[in-house]
Amino acid sequence: MFHVVLFRPEIPPNTGNVIRLSANAGASLHLIEPLGFSVEHARLRRAGLDYREFASLAVHPDLDAFRQAVRPGRLFVFTTAARLRHDLVAWRPGDALLFGPESASVSDAELATMPCDGLVRLPMRPGSRSLNLSNAVAIAVYEAWRQHGFAGGL
Repeated sequence: MFHVVLFRPEIPPNTGNVIRLSANAGASLHLIEPLGFSVEHARLRRAGLDYREFASLAVHPDLDAFRQAVRPGRLFVFTTAARLRHDLVAWRPGDALLFGPESASVSDAELATMPCDGLVRLPMRPGSRSLNLSNAVAIAVYEAWRQHGFAGGL
């Protein structure tokens, strides 16, 4: 239904958690290289448990390769620099939700050249820097799925 895109993820357990989330929510997961770990990393496998076999997972050499292979309906980038809250987007099946690397997010220079349909943020208290990557993905995916009545879910 939705595409979760992890742009240059760095921490294996976060990606493992997102594998499990994607499998449970029916989202496709796309990892954009370079990765900060091997997809065979033990901590990634541990966090993802046995959900990897149920997840739709693809690794792409760069964002352009992802866009050419998948042709998402729209691409939204999650960043603390955005003004638009995630719950104010009318999510559509086929939308791609992109999240940057844990240590730095997507840089301003990368954002300036990234062909996206919008920048989106998750609300936080003033003075907060960021949320854990897998938590941010969960919040966003479940809001998008909620808007569609949790189609395909129990």
